[in-house]
Amino acid sequence: MPITPAARAYHDELFPGHVSTLAVTDPEFVEVFDNFAFDEVIAHGVLDTLQRMRVILAALIAVGAVREYAVMLGAALNVGLTPVEAKEIVYHAVPYVGQGRVFDALHAVNEVLTARGVELPLPGQATTDATSRGSAGRELRTRIFGAETTDGAYANAPAGQRHIQDFLSGNCFGDHWTRTGLDVPTRELLTFAMLTALGGCESQLRGHIRGNVNVGNDKTVLVATVTQLVPWIGYPRSLNALAVLNEVIPD
Repeated sequence: MPITPAARAYHDELFPGHVSTLAVTDPEFVEVFDNFAFDEVIAHGVLDTLQRMRVILAALIAVGAVREYAVMLGAALNVGLTPVEAKEIVYHAVPYVGQGRVFDALHAVNEVLTARGVELPLPGQATTDATSRGSAGRELRTRIFGAETTDGAYANAPAGQRHIQDFLSGNCFGDHWTRTGLDVPTRELLTFAMLTALGGCESQLRGHIRGNVNVGNDKTVLVATVTQLVPWIGYPRSLNALAVLNEVIPD
């Protein structure tokens, strides 16, 4: 099955002048993957090229696919992703996938950027400090999920676990979400992509589906996101995310 003209054109856009070593060692595999991921899949949905690359990068960080993440990061930079955006996607992953996986991705992004002549460190993007992170994070949390949900999370937390709500406000939202470099709708979509890729996060996925809708990412955008992730995370997690999405936002 030869690679289709559309798949070849998209591959050349992402990787100009590059010939995959797998095309030599595993030609049938590459033909199937490229035709699916770079033609059939991208023909569906409303995401533009940069949106598609951002959610793919987020998902690859979540599944710990560091080598493929570095490859796709190079492709994303080729089509307009900025170094600041690249770093912010990695930083944004910390509350959702944990520092263990993020350290590996952070070393990878540093290597890719350095190889391209980007001087590190990049300009800082923080907007909070030790005195403002908690209140700013809670305010943003409330903006995304609503006062009833945010205040309810504090009120319903057992006394010995209320510090986790403070962590969510100060660390998750105050330290990470308030940063510049990516806007809130993009961060919400990245979060949806990471939770989808992780699997087993249905409760959090429900909350962030509602959060996405609240910041302007409707069901069409969320379905398009899952669609673009199918080749990278597989069908079980993709179908599970769609099931939760259809539960929260019925057609």
